[in-house]
Amino acid sequence: MKQLYTPWGQELDKTNVLSEYPRPQMKRDSYLNLNGYWDYAIYKNEITSNFDGKILVPFSPESVLSGVSQFVTPDDYLHYHRTVVLPNDFLKERIILHFGAIDQEAKIYINNQFVIHHLGGFISFQIDITDYIKGNEFDIYIIVRDITDTSYRQTGKQRIKRGGIFYTPQSGIWQTVWLESVLKEYIKDYTITIDYDTSKVFFKLVTNHEIKDLIKIKIFFKDKLILEQEFNDFSFSIYLEDKKSWTPDNPNLYDFEIIYKQDIVKGYFGMRKFERVLDEFNKMRFYLNNEPYFLSGVLDQGYYPDGLLTPPSDMAMIYDIQTMKDLGFNLLRKHIKIEPLRWYYHCDRIGMIVWQDMINGSARKDMIFHGGLALANIHLSDKNYCLFGRKSIEGRKQYQIELDEMLNHLKNVTSIATWVPFNEAWGQFDSLSIAKHVLKTDSTRLIDHASGWSDQKGGDYYSRHIYFKKIKFSQKNAKKRILALTEFGGYSLMLQEHSYHPEKVFGYKKFDTIQSLEDAVCHLYETEVLPEIDKGLSVLIYTQLSDVEDEVNGLLTYDRKILKIDADKLIDINKKLNQRFNNLYIKKLE
Repeated sequence: MKQLYTPWGQELDKTNVLSEYPRPQMKRDSYLNLNGYWDYAIYKNEITSNFDGKILVPFSPESVLSGVSQFVTPDDYLHYHRTVVLPNDFLKERIILHFGAIDQEAKIYINNQFVIHHLGGFISFQIDITDYIKGNEFDIYIIVRDITDTSYRQTGKQRIKRGGIFYTPQSGIWQTVWLESVLKEYIKDYTITIDYDTSKVFFKLVTNHEIKDLIKIKIFFKDKLILEQEFNDFSFSIYLEDKKSWTPDNPNLYDFEIIYKQDIVKGYFGMRKFERVLDEFNKMRFYLNNEPYFLSGVLDQGYYPDGLLTPPSDMAMIYDIQTMKDLGFNLLRKHIKIEPLRWYYHCDRIGMIVWQDMINGSARKDMIFHGGLALANIHLSDKNYCLFGRKSIEGRKQYQIELDEMLNHLKNVTSIATWVPFNEAWGQFDSLSIAKHVLKTDSTRLIDHASGWSDQKGGDYYSRHIYFKKIKFSQKNAKKRILALTEFGGYSLMLQEHSYHPEKVFGYKKFDTIQSLEDAVCHLYETEVLPEIDKGLSVLIYTQLSDVEDEVNGLLTYDRKILKIDADKLIDINKKLNQRFNNLYIKKLE
């Protein structure tokens, strides 16, 4: 394997790593970033008094940017230690310690006192550590276990035996660690619900005290104060006169400030509405803000050769989103990964619709069986837990716990239009009841209940992954659900100097030159995809944004240094797709 670096990994300032405020939708003026060098050790036992050296947090030990480049096995214990000295003006009344994500299982100690045991490698969590510290100095000690794919836990694309469509696993801290100091009474969380048609925004606050008090809210648009109100309840709504809609073309965002007692938090929201609608042609379509809207996007796995699941910088995240936007795409399917919250913030402000996958997990690794059935358009019931690797009751329960954590974690993101609970039968189970649960939890977004394979005839999309046969949809399927080509293409080109593993190349169809790849992609869109729009096809997700390890089917190389297809040709493809879609409704009006 060849070690590749992104431009941001090459220029990494190790004294200032991912220092941007990590939670843009709930900001306070109190913030202390704990990224940087920590003590670490990798041992076969849970107790150790020695450390192997320094690790650069938040990069996992398997990544080159961590400075460790060592694989953590399921038999290992990964130890972290850091002494924190608080600035004199930082301490208020309560100290909250935040972890963006720790993969997979972590025990947290503060000043040698056990605080929490956390399970789940992709969701942020926080701890009030006030009662465990005295003064302005304390120790953090963390013990991590990561059994990766040896059990039913949620692992995403990580595999101990990596290769093909599965990638190098990573362990431990992989998102920002940070502190905030709050007052005795403070806002713990809030939920924002948009009612686009009535121009109302509903807020529901959660505080650390049951006692209600005066709530003040200020709303700003483009830095101008447009509304200021007071409420005596934790649940309230505001009305926006002459609302400014959020769309990918015009990603308008409102900023706000909420004051509860002496606590002040700042956030933002966008006015938008996602739904499926039976149009005048008797076809279900995706609608944005009460208008039919065509989604053309790419699969985005969020892997980097130098940081693995951890973006090497804020600019690395921005680059991927903005590049796809500039090429004419308006959708990213975040594939079996939960990104740092700043990634979603950039989608919100740049204007990129997001489909969010849940992290998969199961005891089954060989999915050739289900893939073959999908090609034959055969869909087994996912109540057969054995065939889907979901025999473990504990595993199914843990999936649902982490699903709810994801829904809560990302609930206020403006750009997320669709939840994807399951992908290609990977640990799929009871998807109809899971979809109902997701809908009950969040009725403002759509659901792709079983993306690509093992369709149980639920959710909002007739969702197909098509790689090895001609792209073809039946109009009858558009009467009940939105026709969605949720994975296709996957055309591969290996560029030697930018390839992770030149000796092992994976792709669904391989090409030897940029020109041949370019011609094939253009031909695929123009001859197979365009005609299907007339039948009802409303969603396209091309595989994929970038190469990932052995997979060289990205529009970008793994190191993000080369765009393999001429930008103007991709822009032209997306213009043709939108013109074909829009002409359907223009003709109707005429």
